[in-house]
Amino acid sequence: MDNTNLLVGLDIGTTSVKAVVADAGKVIGAVAVPNKGMRHGNIVDIDETANAIGYALKEISKKTNANIYRVVTGIPVGMLQLEAASDLINVSDNGQEVGNSDVRRVVRAAIKSAIKSEREPIAFLTSRFLIDGKTEVDDPRKMIAHSLAVQGIVLTAPASPLHNIKKAIERAGYQNNFFIPTPLAIASVALNESERTFGSVILDLGGGVTTATVIHNGQIKYANIDFEGGSDITNDISSVLSTSKKDAEQIKLDYGYADYLLASKKNKFAINSAGSNGQQMVDEVYLSQIINARIMQIVERIEKGLIKHDALKLPGGIIITGGSSLLQGIDDIIATKLNVKTRVYQPDQIGMRNPVYSAAYGIVNYAYKMSDIDFLAISAIYGKNTLGESNDSTEKSNKNSKRPVISNETKGKEEYNKPELLKRERRAQSNSINNKKNKDKGIKNFFKKFFD
Repeated sequence: MDNTNLLVGLDIGTTSVKAVVADAGKVIGAVAVPNKGMRHGNIVDIDETANAIGYALKEISKKTNANIYRVVTGIPVGMLQLEAASDLINVSDNGQEVGNSDVRRVVRAAIKSAIKSEREPIAFLTSRFLIDGKTEVDDPRKMIAHSLAVQGIVLTAPASPLHNIKKAIERAGYQNNFFIPTPLAIASVALNESERTFGSVILDLGGGVTTATVIHNGQIKYANIDFEGGSDITNDISSVLSTSKKDAEQIKLDYGYADYLLASKKNKFAINSAGSNGQQMVDEVYLSQIINARIMQIVERIEKGLIKHDALKLPGGIIITGGSSLLQGIDDIIATKLNVKTRVYQPDQIGMRNPVYSAAYGIVNYAYKMSDIDFLAISAIYGKNTLGESNDSTEKSNKNSKRPVISNETKGKEEYNKPELLKRERRAQSNSINNKKNKDKGIKNFFKKFFD
């Protein structure tokens, strides 16, 4: 498959790397592979993380029969800082139409004025533009202006961890085109418009980190991070039952409940336990009590910050996602504990009906739904050619050729003079043009936003 229309959303998690590939916004493939290079949300081994990223992207390339060039990566809320940013530029002393370059210029100026040392910008969310200091607009382009001002929010990440993520992707053999804040990505698919506007909490139960992010008026208002997650539940099971972490993870998935009241003592399973002769039998209730204890500890710590910021009073309630949300009863015990309405979100597309894909799916969805102004802000940070074409110019030249490359040019000319071959060639040209038009139709508006 021609790769030029594809975009991959990459979610680099503590326990796994998830990749979702989309063509013009339509998901066509998803994979999740184990990651041994991170601990509690931070890269501790670049090579191991690079191996996981490379394996995920190669698998999804194989799965979709396509080469992968465009990669967009999520940045977790634990790395993010939000800063108000504003600035003003001169457009023309005599007044002239505002263009894309003016928008980029004022966004760069605003980011520069707000950026702090040891941090790098990853996104800029515009609030408003001002024409000549008085006319407030959403999109100033093609308007006559002497000066242009912008107000917005710049999202930054610490330079060192961001460098590690970039380096891991590069060592995997790929290049990240730009970053997207993971909470906003998840919100774009997990929340409806009312929940994004009037306020909700996204509770992401990850493998190494649990995050609670408040989304209000479409923006991140508050985040609470707990450095425990699904892997800690697995460690508890492994320790209490004296079994390997691999076996502990599997029995958690096969027999575990978040709410032990849903489990039954009659339902027992065998485990390989160290220090015992052969296997021992364990019932679902005992296993689920181990799971429940850790979940309650995490939720109690998360609760304190949410209460302090009145987040539990938001009308959208709590939307739960992430790998540990697969545990049955998780929504009910959190609803009871926090006295708030809850629901579990997972993508409903075939092939990724699993909450572990929420972030990666959200990343591609968020990217395809970005406005022209959003794209200009992104290109102000990462460069105009943010989603540039493949460097393989020779291959592209041959693909776009009006006729096949013929090694013997004389023979080619002779064959073109034969009427039947001429008809075939014209039909082939027509089919090729039609196919290209159909392929480009859905994506051309997306990619053209990066260019003047």
